[in-house]
Amino acid sequence: MWRDKLLSLLIWSGTAAVFLVLSASSIPFPQLPSGMDLAGLLGFLAVVMVGTELLSLLTMWWMVFKQKPAVEGAMINRLYKLLAVIAAAVVVTYSIGRLASFTTFFTLFGGMLLGWSLQAPVSGFAAFLLVSLKRPFRPGDRVQFPNLGLTGDIQEIGPMYTVLNQVGGSIGSEEAVGRFILVPNAMLFSQVAINYTMKQEAAYILDEVVIRVTYDSNWSVAEKLLLEAAREVTADIIAATGVEPYIRSDLYDYGVYMRLRYMTRVKDRPAISYEISKRIFSAFQKEQDVDFAIPYVYSYKAGAVRKEEERSQDPAFRHIMINKIKTEEQPKLDPHDIEMLMASIEEKGLLQPIVVAKPPGADHYEILAGHLRFEAAKRLGWKSIPALVRQYDNEETA
Repeated sequence: MWRDKLLSLLIWSGTAAVFLVLSASSIPFPQLPSGMDLAGLLGFLAVVMVGTELLSLLTMWWMVFKQKPAVEGAMINRLYKLLAVIAAAVVVTYSIGRLASFTTFFTLFGGMLLGWSLQAPVSGFAAFLLVSLKRPFRPGDRVQFPNLGLTGDIQEIGPMYTVLNQVGGSIGSEEAVGRFILVPNAMLFSQVAINYTMKQEAAYILDEVVIRVTYDSNWSVAEKLLLEAAREVTADIIAATGVEPYIRSDLYDYGVYMRLRYMTRVKDRPAISYEISKRIFSAFQKEQDVDFAIPYVYSYKAGAVRKEEERSQDPAFRHIMINKIKTEEQPKLDPHDIEMLMASIEEKGLLQPIVVAKPPGADHYEILAGHLRFEAAKRLGWKSIPALVRQYDNEETA
């Protein structure tokens, strides 16, 4: 890249020197209406290219010096090429005596086009001047733009853009994530901006940690543990602000919301909240008089286990050998239903026992309910099956 640029600069410099020397010599060249000859025109065009290549080289050196990506230099070089085209057009129109016409055309149409296209850049530059003079925010401030859904730390305020290091976004916490966002300055005239750190010498805001405790917890002990945790973590902030942590609470359907509120540093908010929560958890684990409240969540499998435990305490609940159970009148069972129930039993177990009764003087049991479950367990190779034993009733079994 450097070699190509230097070679191009040398070629254009040599070309410009040759044509300018020829123009100054006695060699006759075609004269143009402006009084300039053709060699002089070509020499001035070559000078324009020399200036373009020289600016490009200086830009490349500056990007390397500032450790900027090379693509930024390429973007600026495109601007130089545009300026070179405009300069070449001016030189050509001057040489043919049409500079006045070109100026008039550019003033009428080019000015109108530029005015329309540069409306946003001009507004952006005006916003840059306003921010520089009034300083509603400065580099290092944490700013939120609610209408844009953006929160970030100001990295740089340029003539066209304000650069933010985004806070949150890809994570659910108020920490800078290293994603840089360019906000056009022109938008600042129509956007609400919230500055968290307007006074950098006192960049503190109110934060809270919400803890849910059970209704049978000792309120005073819970409050004491929360305040102690906040005071330990934010001791330096309390000394700087003079604001002590305090508690606010709400009654909820399954416990008490205890809202621990305290002053925190804006940029350290997630870390301070984490440290306080950690200390509260540790303190609650050691204290017998307080406990965390959790909502009751119904689980089908857990419910089945509880039902099984309740049934196991029923005197009528037993495990009966399969070969002791007779089916005098076997109802017609669908083979597909049996296969589906077998798959369910293999996955979840038998969730409901069968119901049996023992005839007087007999050594076997008869099924009152659960023929499908019995058949599925039998095909699975079970030796015994959970059953509820009911009193034998001739009418019921008839």
